[in-house]
Amino acid sequence: MRYTWMDEYLLGKKGVIRDFQADWNWLRYHVGGKMFAAVCHNEAGDPVYITLKLEPLEGEFWRGQYEDVIPGYYMNKLHWNSIRPDGAVPDEILRDMLDKSYALVLAGFSKKRQREILEGE
Repeated sequence: MRYTWMDEYLLGKKGVIRDFQADWNWLRYHVGGKMFAAVCHNEAGDPVYITLKLEPLEGEFWRGQYEDVIPGYYMNKLHWNSIRPDGAVPDEILRDMLDKSYALVLAGFSKKRQREILEGE
C-alpha cells in the first residue's frame, strides 16, 4: 500500500479508535463507535481497498476523476467509496476524502455527543 501515512494520520484524529474485523479481514477506523474508514485485506493479508464515506455527489465526482475510486466494496454504493491502495489517487486528495468521511460521520451525532467525542469523553 502506497499510503503508508494513513494509519498514523487517522489515529491522530480526536476520538478515533481502530479495530480489526477478522470475519471481513478489515482494519476499521471508528469515531464515536461508527466506522468512517476501513482498509480491506485479501486472504493473504494484502490491502485491496480503502473504503470511506462521502456525500453522494462528491463520491460520484471522484469516481469520475480516478479509475481507482469505485463504489463502496461491500457497502452502500451511494454513500461509500473504495480506493485501490496502490492506485493513482494523490495523497492530498485521499487525505481530503478521509477528512470529509470523518467529518461526515461525526456530524451525524448530536452536538452534545460531538463535544464529548472531541473533548475525549
